[in-house]
Amino acid sequence: METVEMNSVSLKRPRSEDDVANADEIKRQKILEKCQAGNNSGQSIETVTEQPEDTKNEIIPNEESEEQEEEELEDSDEDGDPESFADMMKHGLTESDVGITKFVSSHKGFSGILKERYSDFVVHEIGKDGRVSHLDDFSVPVDDEDPSEETFTVLSDEDKQRLEELQLFKNKETSVAIEVIEDTKEKRTVIHQAVKSLFPGLETKTEDRDGKKYIIAYHAAGKKALANPRKHSWPKSRGSYCHFVLYKENKDTMDAINVLSKFLRVKPNIFSYMGTKDKRAITVQEIAVLRITAQRLAHLNKCLMNFKLGNFSYKNHPLKLGELQGNHFTVVLRNITGTDDQIEQAMHSLREIGFINYYGMQRFGTTAVPTYQIGRAILQNNWNEVMDLILKPRPGAEKGYLVKCREEWAKTKDPAAALKKLPVKRCVEGQLLRGLLKFGMKNIISAFGIIPRNNRLMYIHSYQSYVWNNMVSKRIEEYGLRAVPGDLILKGATAVYIEEGDVDNYTIHDVVMPLPGFDVIYPKHKIGEAYKEMLVADNLDINNMRHKIRDYSLSGAYRKIIIRPQNVNWEVVAYDDPKIPLFTTDLDKLEGKPLPVLPTDGKFRALKMEFSLPPSTYATMAIREVLKMDTSIKNQTQLNTTWLR
Repeated sequence: METVEMNSVSLKRPRSEDDVANADEIKRQKILEKCQAGNNSGQSIETVTEQPEDTKNEIIPNEESEEQEEEELEDSDEDGDPESFADMMKHGLTESDVGITKFVSSHKGFSGILKERYSDFVVHEIGKDGRVSHLDDFSVPVDDEDPSEETFTVLSDEDKQRLEELQLFKNKETSVAIEVIEDTKEKRTVIHQAVKSLFPGLETKTEDRDGKKYIIAYHAAGKKALANPRKHSWPKSRGSYCHFVLYKENKDTMDAINVLSKFLRVKPNIFSYMGTKDKRAITVQEIAVLRITAQRLAHLNKCLMNFKLGNFSYKNHPLKLGELQGNHFTVVLRNITGTDDQIEQAMHSLREIGFINYYGMQRFGTTAVPTYQIGRAILQNNWNEVMDLILKPRPGAEKGYLVKCREEWAKTKDPAAALKKLPVKRCVEGQLLRGLLKFGMKNIISAFGIIPRNNRLMYIHSYQSYVWNNMVSKRIEEYGLRAVPGDLILKGATAVYIEEGDVDNYTIHDVVMPLPGFDVIYPKHKIGEAYKEMLVADNLDINNMRHKIRDYSLSGAYRKIIIRPQNVNWEVVAYDDPKIPLFTTDLDKLEGKPLPVLPTDGKFRALKMEFSLPPSTYATMAIREVLKMDTSIKNQTQLNTTWLR
């Protein structure tokens, strides 16, 4: 097997019509999300950024009006002029900036268009039992305990609005009275059920007033009631968690969960999942939610746009992050230029050898200040540098209000003045400025701590990834694609060295490399020294990776250097219309949509490929190996392209 250097490959990415229409699609979604489902309040539903449960208390909450204003600003700034975007991205990163420099195959590269349409990139989650998630059933489990369909229609829009305001403490009222028209015991029962099931946290009672019957809704347990789903209203014979398949298009996992939680009037942290999925793709994954019925979830399908729910079941456990075998990808590369021989060589190599398990470009950010630089400053305990890197002016692609905020910071170093320039306060910059306002300029550590924990750890994990990428490139350059004495392999969870006498028992697919930390060992050859040299150059001690702040202490981990995808299949198809889909999705199959008839000799050719990858590996790195292209935004925009975000 031969290693090759990356060569420059032209990759044309014309702006597709569905991306031109993306702004209209966003507007349509906002309108449809206001629709009146049986279990929504008829009020505006806006997507808000929520944090995972372990970080939710670390953010200073914003007012609802501020959240809505921020969303409008974020949406309005989404699309920009392609030429100006390409010009700004000249300041971004290339693959070589983050250590991605090698290939394992020897075929000649060719060009193609990745994600010309988001529907060209489909991800199906693979559960820990090896089952691939599919949306293929909209039916709801039959349950005698479920409320009747009338539950979802018995309340008027005005009643729903008043109940929502009561539930969310939006006014000073302590109760809401609903008059029972056509009073019967059955009608009162349905109203009781409707209030309790649609507005978690509210209790009800019946009262006589002036000879009329009223259902009185009130808070069961103060402000904590909203966060804790009602225990006594859930049948003991039913599993506490409703598991379902989430099919979503062009929306990331947390955004989808935020919309669901808004419709259901619950906190996002009652949802659990095994992994987050790409935004610019069609993705299918399993979600679990605590004490929400399949019936209520199924009703959301009537007004959700760009995602659907199905395959409902009740279980006694939530889902845990990372508890999956991986993901199955279906990818279409359009307008390919490779010959049939080139494509066959590339795909055979991907199946038989695999690709270098680099951390992809999305790990390092898209602006002129890479996330790994901030991570390095945190590990160096250089908090002034951390503050400066996050807040200082930077060239490149950024929203206008961020540019003004940075300019104000550079001029005044006044967090209050800079914050006034920043209408979107939920971004990292806004959170840090709020922290500085709260704790003062002399307590940057506490100010930085206001940023959600996951976001803070992202910076140091980015630095570890940066080191790993560089070291793997050096390892492959020095020793090629064979196992050598001094390499590391895993026996169970323990890393051990390959000894001289055992080297023939292992291949490159067994070799792992460490992410730097206090609980790992390093190769016993030149690359072990290269790790030390790289960290010394960054003013870090490889033998002392513990930080005085426990969160920032790096234990390290091991990662395979070559990944061989499973279930690799491919075909080349011809087509004329760049807008037509080239395969059917789960939703297409459920709706009975046929695949368009493709010409035998079309104007364009596309490579349709399928493969499965383990968790924490990057499909873009597998595609990079096939095309032999630089996947960075900077490189693609410099090749006279528009990056399809």
